[in-house]
Amino acid sequence: MAPSYDCAASILLCAEDNNSILGFVDGDQENHEMGSLGEIDCLGPGWILGKSRGLHGNFFMDFPLQSEECIAHDLQRELDHMPMGDYAERLLKGELDASIRRDAIDWIWKVHAYFNFGPLSAYLSVNYLDRFLSVYEIPEGNAWMTQLLSVACLSLASKMEETLIPLLLDLQQVGEAKFLFEARTVQRMELLVLSTLKFRMQAVTPFSFVDYFLHKFSDGSGPKKFLILQSADLILTMIKGIDFLEFKPSELAAAAALTVLEEFQSIETENAFATCVYLEKDRVLNCYEMIQNKVRMRLSATKISDSLVSFVPDSPIAVLEAPCLSHTTEETSIFSDPNGDSRSPISKRRRISR
Repeated sequence: MAPSYDCAASILLCAEDNNSILGFVDGDQENHEMGSLGEIDCLGPGWILGKSRGLHGNFFMDFPLQSEECIAHDLQRELDHMPMGDYAERLLKGELDASIRRDAIDWIWKVHAYFNFGPLSAYLSVNYLDRFLSVYEIPEGNAWMTQLLSVACLSLASKMEETLIPLLLDLQQVGEAKFLFEARTVQRMELLVLSTLKFRMQAVTPFSFVDYFLHKFSDGSGPKKFLILQSADLILTMIKGIDFLEFKPSELAAAAALTVLEEFQSIETENAFATCVYLEKDRVLNCYEMIQNKVRMRLSATKISDSLVSFVPDSPIAVLEAPCLSHTTEETSIFSDPNGDSRSPISKRRRISR
């Protein structure tokens, strides 16, 4: 969806190794209050999604698909922008406090929706959060530090990808804020995040690949915007869950593309993956099947409930996007709220053949 930096160097307006990446100078408190990058306007992967368009707005722009060379380059780089390899396992085993991640993501999502930020800043916020938590453990009982980290991650992501950035004080006053931090305090936390992540802020994301895979899995036909939109929504739902942390951005994008396309056509995976030689077929199918399992568990929960509501999910994406999504380690499923309708047409949907 978005050109790689090396493959489209002409659009680069900032470098990750620039010491002034935040645009701060001594005494420039007012600039920081505005959450500004000064004169810097960073274009990261996924810039095709546009700026400040919201999760469901018209944020797509018409650009040609990336070349095979650019896709291959992004695939090589994506591992550099993922959490440590044992991060998901430590969360699932309880070695790390999963409630820290859950509370941070909940707050990020509320603020993100309130200010109508774009999908890429949502993904980057969670990406920064996970990468930081995978190497820097927050002591128990420090809720204020979790809140400060959440503010810093969302602030950095919005500076990277949004055009209109609220004051840091306004950013913190959405919902019931338990803690409010001065701009200088948030700035210090931002610098800690930046140094911990080695200033690698322009992460390769699933949005760098999703339209490419929609194109490849559709026999070369151009991806429709509503398919890209549904894939983006599904990706944002997936990254909330701990189970999906093991997958690379390209694998999340490919699994999302398969799930969305399956709603409209049958897919022969041998043909689909034959055109995507860079992908590990088994891992993508594992991710795809994990999505289907979550949908089935969610629908099974509705059958157990005696108090069904009238809402009928019209697709697995709608089921996954239901507000009952949970990302705690104690639950056997990421779906915990039984309110739903078991009459969903899940049993009639076409299955992807291996």
